[in-house]
Amino acid sequence: MERGKMAEAESLETAAEHERILREIESTDTACIGPTLRSVYDGEEHGRFMEKLETRIRNHDREIEKMCNFHYQGFVDSITELLKVRGEAQKLKNQVTDTNRKLQHEGKELVIAMEELKQCRLQQRNISATVDKLMLCLPVLEMYSKLRDQMKTKRHYPALKTLEHLEHTYLPQVSHYRFCKVMVDNIPKLREEIKDVSMSDLKDFLESIRKHSDKIGETAMKQVVYQKVYSVQLKTVNRLKFGKLYISTNNAQEDRVKRANDHSLDEEDDEEEEVPGAQDLVDFSPVYRCLHIYSVLGARETFENYYRKQRRKQARLVLQPPSNMHETLDGYRKYFNQIVGFFVVEDHILHTTQGLVNRAYIDELWEMALSKTIAALRTHSSYCSDPNLVLDLKNLIVLFADTLQVYGFPVNQLFDMLLEIRDQYSETLLKKWAGIFRNILDSDNYSPIPVTSEEMYKKVVGQFPFQDIELEKQPFPKKFPFSEFVPKVYNQIKEFIYACLKFSEDLHLSSTEIDDMIRKSTNLLLTRTLSNSLQNVIKRKNIGLTELVQIIINTTHLEKSCKYLEEFITNITNVLPETVHTTKLYGTTTFKDARHAAEEEIYTNLNQKIDQFLQLADYDWMTGDLGNKASDYLVDLIAFLRSTFAVFTHLPGKVAQTACMSACKHLATSLMQLLLEAEVRQLTLGALQQFNLDVRECEQFARSGPVPGFQEDTLQLAFIDLRQLLDLFIQWDWSTYLADYGQPNCKYLRVNPVTALTLLEKMKDTSRKNNMFAQFRKNERDKQKLIDTVAKQLRGLISSHHS
Repeated sequence: MERGKMAEAESLETAAEHERILREIESTDTACIGPTLRSVYDGEEHGRFMEKLETRIRNHDREIEKMCNFHYQGFVDSITELLKVRGEAQKLKNQVTDTNRKLQHEGKELVIAMEELKQCRLQQRNISATVDKLMLCLPVLEMYSKLRDQMKTKRHYPALKTLEHLEHTYLPQVSHYRFCKVMVDNIPKLREEIKDVSMSDLKDFLESIRKHSDKIGETAMKQVVYQKVYSVQLKTVNRLKFGKLYISTNNAQEDRVKRANDHSLDEEDDEEEEVPGAQDLVDFSPVYRCLHIYSVLGARETFENYYRKQRRKQARLVLQPPSNMHETLDGYRKYFNQIVGFFVVEDHILHTTQGLVNRAYIDELWEMALSKTIAALRTHSSYCSDPNLVLDLKNLIVLFADTLQVYGFPVNQLFDMLLEIRDQYSETLLKKWAGIFRNILDSDNYSPIPVTSEEMYKKVVGQFPFQDIELEKQPFPKKFPFSEFVPKVYNQIKEFIYACLKFSEDLHLSSTEIDDMIRKSTNLLLTRTLSNSLQNVIKRKNIGLTELVQIIINTTHLEKSCKYLEEFITNITNVLPETVHTTKLYGTTTFKDARHAAEEEIYTNLNQKIDQFLQLADYDWMTGDLGNKASDYLVDLIAFLRSTFAVFTHLPGKVAQTACMSACKHLATSLMQLLLEAEVRQLTLGALQQFNLDVRECEQFARSGPVPGFQEDTLQLAFIDLRQLLDLFIQWDWSTYLADYGQPNCKYLRVNPVTALTLLEKMKDTSRKNNMFAQFRKNERDKQKLIDTVAKQLRGLISSHHS
């Protein structure tokens, strides 16, 4: 029963739940019905729910049917009205269709016109947009076209500027266009192209200036020449203006400029006076453009390093002299032109660019160039043997140094080196003048210069400073005491001084330094060159006594002329001889030495002549005949000596006296040797008598005074040894000799016991061969005993003397 109650209770609850679900279904939106239905299917009574649902549907259907039945008449009426309206609606439709057809027909043209207007408006809008876009693109294209034109015409720096504007100003405005992207991609390539082309132009520039350096340098040096000429002309005008123009045959400054620059002006006589600037010959724009381009591109340092490296290489090439440079002046000129051209270009680059080259770089190059140039000049100038070439080289070096000094380069070392070349120049001058002196001395006739008229006399006096009142008073024709080589040598010494002066010009030396140099060189000319030439002439084998005498006379006059050479040097240098440290002309010793050498040669020559005559002596040492006259050879010898000493009248007194005394002494000595020579083993008293006649002839010559100035019997003293020896033997005065020997006033003081013994030994045993004493055999034997006794006593004297 309880179970039945419980089942009934559950059935009521289920029915209530189903009712609630149905109400929800009826009142809930269909989109939210899902959860409701899910609750039905989750339970176990969905079958009963379906039944209940169907019952509810049938109930609603009956209600709908009831409602429809209630409103059916109204529906029928509405259908009837609707059918009536359909006919009218059909008429209206036909009218609307007809009206539409007419409207379509009538509006067809308008539609076409409207379509055309629409297309036109669209095109107009497109054109306007296109114009706007083109207005943005055209400047870009124009700039690009301009860029191409600039690159085509090699205006690289403007092209680079255009490229910068294009990249930063114009392209960003139209960057979304494809052609702009192409341009943007090409910009780095264009930069590299500009960079490469500008570098190519720079390389062409470097090659060009390498080839034209000599022309640039020639022009720069020519400018300095014209500046010098203009300066000289200006000074001349100023002197004229202030009344201080001194007319002179040796206008030093004008001549100096003319000589220094003849080599540069000879080829330019037809050119205009105004010389273009060296920088005008070179177009430096490639350097400037390349420098700007690399600066803009941020590669300035790369460019600077490249430029300096290339120019250093070119500098080394320029500074390498050709092997045959020393042969001609043109070789030196081309070498200097290239160096000047190189540094003129670098100086211009230094002053027209900011930092491409700096002073330190220029100074480094110049130091290298200076050292190499000086080394090359020292080497090549040492080959020069022509003083004219050395002088021209000096003028060229001065012009070279002056030109570089104008551009601010220090050139003191060049002038110092010129002082070295000056020494070499002096050596070449000395060699040249050695030949000149040799020719003068070889071609001289060594005879006094004859003059037949006043004009000839003045001509000689004009060439050589000579004054002799006595000679001036003599009538024509007359003779100067010296020969032709005196005025010739004197004038050549002056020419040498002029040549030394030429080298000293433009070396920035003081007058004292120039004077000192000239005097030192002149001293060398006198003491070395002229001295050697004179010595060579004096030592010649075929030199005669007349020539030697004339040389002594000539050197005497040349020695006197040295004071005039001093005055000559003073006049051309304006340095007084009294100035401190002024070198004196000590070349007078040359003429003294030459005179002494000539004197010695005269003495030697005389002695040789005497020896030649003595070789003709042919004594019969065993003769018994007593002669009555001197030997022929000796008579000829005395005649020769008389004629020779007659020529010595123009010689200084002591020279003639010394020569005469020397000849007499040599003659006496030779005669003594002839008497005592070993080949003469025996001699007779007759031979001694003949020999005595010859000695008396010599003494007679000495007493005759062949040369004035000797006191009394001074010249006879040369024969005193012979005289006492012969008197001792001829007079046979041995008792006196032996008794007085060793006393200061003895009669035979000059007879040496050794000499007496030697001669006495030669007189032994001559009785058997001497017919003269044949009848006096006993006396002869006594005399031989006496000879032996005397010989024994002489040996005693000799031994006691030596002990």
